[in-house]
Amino acid sequence: MAIMKNAISWFEIPATDLERAQQFYEAILGIQMIPLESPHIRMRMFPVEDPMAGIGGALALAKGIYNPSETAGPIVYLNANPDVQLVLDKIPAAGGKIVVPKTLISPEHGHMAIFVDTEGNRVALHSIPPATA
Repeated sequence: MAIMKNAISWFEIPATDLERAQQFYEAILGIQMIPLESPHIRMRMFPVEDPMAGIGGALALAKGIYNPSETAGPIVYLNANPDVQLVLDKIPAAGGKIVVPKTLISPEHGHMAIFVDTEGNRVALHSIPPATA
């Protein structure tokens, strides 16, 4: 039986207003997204250290393909290290809403939270506590 290095290789978060969604994610995560334009789809990619070796993803706008949802479909967990709360604190001012506050999964598995972005997507955050010496 084969074993996958990562369960996720790519994700796309639907957007109906790509610029608004980009501003939201840049504000809450403190990042600069990378534009990718093609004739059929517009994207803003999340920056990753090594795109060929890691998991990547993007905000995506393609009419008729994507539908933001607060209640349906899978939930993507974004990396919120070192602490989920640092990202949650920025969400209301950026135009989103928190639907599950910072919640302990377990001491070894860290914390999670769920929010709704400016496009109406349900997205989650995850942070793992630093190793204690």
